[in-house]
Amino acid sequence: MKVLMVDVDGVLIHGRPADGLPLFTYLERDLGLRLDLLQREFFQTCWADIIVGREPLEPSLAKDLEKIAPHLSAATMIDYWFENDSRLDLTLLEDLAALRQSGVTLFLATNQEHRRARHLMQQLGLNAHFDDILYSAALGHRKPSPDFFRLATGRAGVQPGEIGFIDDIEENIEAARQFGWNAAQWTAGARLHETLSAFSHPE
Repeated sequence: MKVLMVDVDGVLIHGRPADGLPLFTYLERDLGLRLDLLQREFFQTCWADIIVGREPLEPSLAKDLEKIAPHLSAATMIDYWFENDSRLDLTLLEDLAALRQSGVTLFLATNQEHRRARHLMQQLGLNAHFDDILYSAALGHRKPSPDFFRLATGRAGVQPGEIGFIDDIEENIEAARQFGWNAAQWTAGARLHETLSAFSHPE
């Protein structure tokens, strides 16, 4: 394995920094916005275009907030969102650092829009732990699309069989395997060496 691709949400990051609860657990209490309204008016209508880079985050969010929460600015909402979705798995980061020291190149391989991708690398400091981030808005395709894996392979500059991949979603694991990557499903609390051992013993 020359390259390891690592998913972000559900693998490296787990919700709120204080307690690991889902990021929008206290959305209505904190910002006066019902989560079901946000899901219906924003995520179910706009997110598909935003996550692959066809639309920017802030203008779309601002337009929807005018309807469902006119007291709330898009900037405030985005700050709250990113801050409450940033609990890092420090044990995994340590294990990844050791793997990187052994000569394996590390990439984040994740479904993100542009703003959060920059936030992850710069504000959360993941640029110090990973060689690059390969994400859906930049590639124009999201996991589990075969095009995501094709383009990510090209960016990595290696053969598919030289790539390892960990993700918490089974559908993404299966798509990666179909493309020729060595892929293993991540479970919360796992250790990296245990998960990577699945590459030698595929199901």
